[in-house]
Amino acid sequence: MGRIPASYLMNRLSTLVLTVLIAATLIWIIPRLSGLDPASAALGRMAAGGGSVANAEEILAQLRATFGLDQPLILQYLLYIKNTLTFDFGLSTASFPTPVATMIGNALPWTLGLMMISLVITFFIGNLLGALMVWEQTPRLWKALIPAAMVFTSIPPILSGLLLMYIFSTQLRWFPLSGPYGLSVEPGWTLEFVSSVLYHGFLPAMSIVVVTFGFWALGMRGLMITVQGEDYTTLAKAKGLRPRYILYRYMIRNAILPQITAFALKIGLLVAGQVLVERIFAYPGMGKLLYDAILTQDYPVIQGVSFVIILMTALAVFLVDLIYPFIDPRIRHGG
Repeated sequence: MGRIPASYLMNRLSTLVLTVLIAATLIWIIPRLSGLDPASAALGRMAAGGGSVANAEEILAQLRATFGLDQPLILQYLLYIKNTLTFDFGLSTASFPTPVATMIGNALPWTLGLMMISLVITFFIGNLLGALMVWEQTPRLWKALIPAAMVFTSIPPILSGLLLMYIFSTQLRWFPLSGPYGLSVEPGWTLEFVSSVLYHGFLPAMSIVVVTFGFWALGMRGLMITVQGEDYTTLAKAKGLRPRYILYRYMIRNAILPQITAFALKIGLLVAGQVLVERIFAYPGMGKLLYDAILTQDYPVIQGVSFVIILMTALAVFLVDLIYPFIDPRIRHGG
């Protein structure tokens, strides 16, 4: 396995930088295609709250200067790229003058925690169930129940969230309806706070798990069917190795490799899927932040959240590219 060749590392780094630059450019272009003016939208909210705004023209000009909208488009773009790459996303138009970076910094830990818990659970459960669907030693009852359970994957996460809320919060009263932690709990790195966060985050995580594990199960099932017919699997059976050893050592270990790549790519999709889940559970993550920003036409927040999501996905793919050869000895970084 050895060291990572410098040429391979530079190639992956250049791909990462190019992906981030293209994504940042698209994030800058798309909101401007709508023709809406964030400064005018901010002034409109001020007028809606107070009835009328004195010196509206001067305030509008000041807002346009604050948001950099009085500059030529090319200068706006260059300044945007410079600020974005340094994580300076400007000021929120809906929560003016709060910096967007501060809002993202407050929401990001909640999204990362919910995302990683739900993604890890679905990855292991889905791949295990997919492998059991193909394994010859799996009881027939399990082979019948697993496909039946995947009917939940056909419903959107928001519906599964509402269903879980109705069953476990409204009817059984086992879990709270909303909120990231108890109102009487003081935030901090204490056992009481961590326990409260896990307790309140169970239903949001499960609402994502029940509708996404089928993706991994079906993918793993197809890969296991292919691996099952390989020569090394046939040879392992002929040598009289234990069926469970063959399952984990020969079949799952080789079939899991494409799923690891999908794991990295799924990060961005999962964050997008959490938008409505975080909204209905009043979970203070980036999904709720993005949802509120869309409702209020807060373009700096939309751009900042979108950039962070794309950056997270690109970094995940980059890391997977680096560790892939260490997972599979057949792959070399130079190949």
